Amino acid sequence: MPNRVYISFLRMPLLVRILLIALLVFLTFGITIHLLEPETFPTIFDGIWWAIITASTVGYGDYVPQSLMGRLTALFLILLGVGFVSSYFGTLAAAAVTKQDAFSEGRIPFKGESHIIIIGWNERSKELISKLTNINFPQMIVLIDETLESNPVKSKFVHFIQGKGHVDETILKSDIEKAEKVLITADRGNDELQADMNSILTLLTIKGLCSKVKCIVEILTAEQVINAMRAGADEVIQSNKLTSVFMVNSLHSNGDGLLSSVIHQLQESRLSSSKVMETDIGKTFMELCQELLGKGFLLIGIKRGEDTMLNPSHSFKIEENDQLLTFK
Repeated sequence: MPNRVYISFLRMPLLVRILLIALLVFLTFGITIHLLEPETFPTIFDGIWWAIITASTVGYGDYVPQSLMGRLTALFLILLGVGFVSSYFGTLAAAAVTKQDAFSEGRIPFKGESHIIIIGWNERSKELISKLTNINFPQMIVLIDETLESNPVKSKFVHFIQGKGHVDETILKSDIEKAEKVLITADRGNDELQADMNSILTLLTIKGLCSKVKCIVEILTAEQVINAMRAGADEVIQSNKLTSVFMVNSLHSNGDGLLSSVIHQLQESRLSSSKVMETDIGKTFMELCQELLGKGFLLIGIKRGEDTMLNPSHSFKIEENDQLLTFK
């Protein structure tokens, strides 16, 4: 039995072991000084109080041993107790620093729910995180990257995990099963095809661990879009194609930057889709548009099945299961 207790004691964290030993020392010396000098220390609590104060080097002087044995006991307490107290607080400080370093360096797993996971640190993810953390009620963001040595964002809403996105251990640290969405950004430092292959491999890893989580993937080459969809992507962002649209618009707009200006105005708005309400079925696009404008929403189109219709005709009839595309 004593051997089992000793083994259990050794298995405790160092901080807990030092604290238990210190408490045992205070209790032992507190009882001892009470037995040696019952007149000076009327109760055991007075003795324990004196032991703690003496060992912590505070020394209020409200209780002072008078006898030779009492003072020898105090001497042993100072030599023994101060060592344990110093060790405890030293270990506590070291543990706090170690914990903070591990947190900053991305070695601490995330525990939470309804968070957004962003894989890859670049200018796009930097801008995105900045916008997501500067709103009234920001969500927690888990940033995963293998190139960073520490968290690049000084925000309590960003938890950094250092590691490769296509490794199970790294993804599991992000509490993937409770995540709301995952955004996989492309590494433009690599060849475009290689970057897409890495993104798809990361996607496969995530879907293999948690198939229900919604994944948005940035793909650079048009040929790999179909492979990303096969791998389980819920949405594919063709960033190079979007860039080409801007370039073509700039070439044809005499340099007035009309499209860029419109996007700039809309970047603080949120495009969202919502299922049509039963009371709106049968209404025309114009009627519903006017109703939503009164509520602060701009209706720009309808998604019906696989088809997305932007600004349909005013007489376009709303049907059941349609999705409304709105800006707020």
